[in-house]
This record gives sequence, structure tokens and C-alpha cells, in this order.
Amino acid sequence: SICIIFVENKLHLGIIAQASLALLRSFCIIFVVKKRHVATNVLQKIPISLTSMTSMTSMTSEQKQRYDRQLRLPEVGDEGQRRLLAARVLVVGAGGLGSAVLYYLVAAGVGHVGIVDSDCVDVSNLQRQILHFSGDVGREKTQSACEKLNALNPEVELSVSDCRLSAENVAEIISPYDVVVDAVDNADTKYLLNDWCVAMRKPLVHGAVGGFSGNVMTILPESACLRCVFPYESRSASEADDKAILGATAGVAGCLQAAEVVKLVTGAGNLLAGRLLSFDLLAMRFSTVAVARRSDCRAH
Repeated sequence: SICIIFVENKLHLGIIAQASLALLRSFCIIFVVKKRHVATNVLQKIPISLTSMTSMTSMTSEQKQRYDRQLRLPEVGDEGQRRLLAARVLVVGAGGLGSAVLYYLVAAGVGHVGIVDSDCVDVSNLQRQILHFSGDVGREKTQSACEKLNALNPEVELSVSDCRLSAENVAEIISPYDVVVDAVDNADTKYLLNDWCVAMRKPLVHGAVGGFSGNVMTILPESACLRCVFPYESRSASEADDKAILGATAGVAGCLQAAEVVKLVTGAGNLLAGRLLSFDLLAMRFSTVAVARRSDCRAH
């Protein structure tokens, strides 16, 4: 398959080419174009329900102490923390990306976190999937993850789905959540999540990694989606399973995804909506490029 990506300058060229080929295994044609301004904050805050917000009129002294360092941030503050406590976030995948995302969302006090994963812990996972320890080999990843996350912050409500996401169950699983996080290593599942989140107008934080490189993008109802940037599926859904990867690569991308979720919920900063962030840890370069919604996108 062929993917055409427009980048802003030659510095971006190598990063995007490497990430695109590693992550989606597609042949890419890349052009350098002049930078243009694109609005990044299409949606400033996600619609946390009024019922949830009114039930969180104040925080306990223990909560104020636990979240003290982020409460001091003017972009978060008391209102932002109450929004986090009321938010419902679904993380699909409890592996390399999901480990970092889940640790930081639970630590930040997201009130309800859902976890979807059908796999069991393998010893080869331990190099990058930091939610799981040596003693967890053979256990279900959701069970292992919940044990660590409950120990980190017992106030956060956790829900698990020990199943593989499919066209038959995806709508039911993502429906109760305010934000969805793509932390899977399977291209077909990434496109499935993308299509249903676009159809159901659910914010989706996409992440993908391979080797020393990664991509992160936030997908909102009004912004470019995964199919707008990479229109074609990879040839095989299982191609990603045996990819070589540095453990820290997954950690970097997962932390960036967690930050995007916090920004979505609190309304802080500029989102990666309409922008694709790519990084190359070998060159230690980070870059963002503007991405536009395609008029012929199958998902929109």
C-alpha cells in the first residue's frame, strides 16, 4: 500500500519516513512543504457528565495531599483535578504502551479506568511492559495490571475486559468512556478503534512504536484520524507481533499519550489534534507535522 505524507521541512523527513515504515509497514511517498498554521485545540474539553461533576464538589484532605503537585499547576488546579476524578478513560492494551499510560493515568487520579487485553504475560514482555513482573509470567495481563494499579492508587475504579476487541464487541466496550487510548500493537485493531471512535465521536489518543521510533496523535471528531494519515491497513494484522523494540521507546510514547489524556480532560494546553508527533530516540529528535482531515476518508 502507498501512503503520502506532507512534512514541513527536511529535518522531519527521516523521522517520519522511518516511523511510517516501521509502524505500518507501508511504502511512503513523502514531500517537503512549507509550514502552515493549523488549529490544534479543536475541542478544548471533553464533555464530562454534569452528574459526575456535581457529585465531586470537593476533594478530601487525603486527595489534596496525593495530588498536591499537579494541583499547583494553574492549568490543572482544583477544577481540573475534579474533572480527572470524574473522568472515565479506556485503555486498550496492557503491554508496552499501556503500562506507561495506565501507571500515569491512575497516579493522576482518573476516576474510572477500563483495561482491555486478552493476553497473558510472557517472559519476553518484561523488557518493556513494566506493569508486569517476573512472578506474573503466565497470568492474565489484566489481572497483573489491576494488582499493581490498585497498590498505586486504590481510589481509582478499575474495570477489565479479558477479551480481544472485535467488530462485534467494540461499540459496547467503548460506549461508557469519555476518552479511549490506543495502546495496541496490532494494525487491524488500531483501525477498528479509529473507525468506531470516529463514528461514536469518542476522543482517541493513538500511539504506535517500533525500534527506536514512535508516533502519537490525538483524534477528535473534527480532526484528522488514523485513516486520514495512513489510509491503508497493513498487509497482515500479525506483522507487529515480532517487531524489535527498545523498551524505553514504548515508555516514551505511553507517557506522551497519558499527557494527552490529562490535557483532554482538564482542557490544558494544545492537543495533538491535527498534528502527528514523531520521535526518533537514536537521533534524539522530536517533531510534529500538520495532518489534515481527508475528504475521502472512509472513517468520516
